[in-house]
Amino acid sequence: MKKVYMDNSATTPVRSEVLEAMTPYFTETFGNPSSVHSFGREVRKAVDEARDKTAAAIGASPQEIIFTSGGTEADNLAIRGVARALQQKGNHIITSAVEHHAVLDACLALKEEGFEITVLPVDEYGMVSVRDVEKAINDKTILITIMLANNEVGTIQPIAEIGRIARERRVIFHTDAVQAMGNLPVNVDELQCDLLSMSAHKFNGPKGIGALYVRRGTKLKVFNFGGAQERKIRPGTENVPAIVGLGRAIELAVGEMGEKTGKLKGLRDKLIKGLLGIDNVRLNGHPTERLPGNANVSVQFVEGESLILSLDLKGVAVSSGSACTSGSLDPSHVLMAMGLDHQTAHGSLRFSLGFGNTEEDIDYVLEVIPEIVSRLRSMSPVYSAKK
Repeated sequence: MKKVYMDNSATTPVRSEVLEAMTPYFTETFGNPSSVHSFGREVRKAVDEARDKTAAAIGASPQEIIFTSGGTEADNLAIRGVARALQQKGNHIITSAVEHHAVLDACLALKEEGFEITVLPVDEYGMVSVRDVEKAINDKTILITIMLANNEVGTIQPIAEIGRIARERRVIFHTDAVQAMGNLPVNVDELQCDLLSMSAHKFNGPKGIGALYVRRGTKLKVFNFGGAQERKIRPGTENVPAIVGLGRAIELAVGEMGEKTGKLKGLRDKLIKGLLGIDNVRLNGHPTERLPGNANVSVQFVEGESLILSLDLKGVAVSSGSACTSGSLDPSHVLMAMGLDHQTAHGSLRFSLGFGNTEEDIDYVLEVIPEIVSRLRSMSPVYSAKK
């Protein structure tokens, strides 16, 4: 049976070049980077080189990169760190209704502690209004956190414009760039952000490692204590193999982005065109301002979970939204915020393409999915009632 992986927004395979770079740091070059002897110095050099590569990829300086365990920790460190550091100045935070739960739940926890949270609505494409952001700012606003690209529907937000407003109003600005890294050009000065989160396993690096960009001068409250690692912001012995892997992965991703983006857009557009050729299928997310490999659709009168399982039996791996909420029976909060009804939201599918996908993969999916949809609809009482 043909196997087709189209869930790259959930995770990506580690590239062979990345694994090769990581391997020596498990066994041969094993020192603690905090040690002053030669074993430690050799490993410290590798960590520093990875930090240099990460910084260069986003137009930052190495001193502004803090390694974390992934995007979730980076988001939480940014949001809770700023909130705690600036709570004497104000207690108002602005975010959007379509953020990842790492952001939304961090904000919800702060709300329970007395912070005021403004959750901005989005339009039918999942896009935040720059004007709404500007109107929401008040004299107590200390942080704006809006993602660069949505993990479910792929919509790219007007981050540079939001960053400009935040800077003019002297409000700290954080963007979750977990889905954008490796898929879109990212430059912290062009985006005018103060904090930016990323996660290596979204761009063919290892799981369990990410980074937070912290612009020089941005205040963060520290929550963990123990050592001087990562400028004392994230103490603890560094996960050296993973850090090396992140550095190599981001170096490859940025270097090959032009080639990858062109390829993915072509495959994505062919996939979307074919999917929309099926009756009662709608595209979710912005038609043009979207990630190059993202195709999110709603198949009406069919449950998304049934579609996923049926496609899996054909060897096709897709999802219905964020992998972090795959165990939930609730419809996607992103699609609901965009105005979809429960039934339509429940029938959503997210196809997220990666560098390994081919035109043959697209042809195969478009070959098997019409029959699956037809079969599932034939068992749907809702669909039968509509006929």
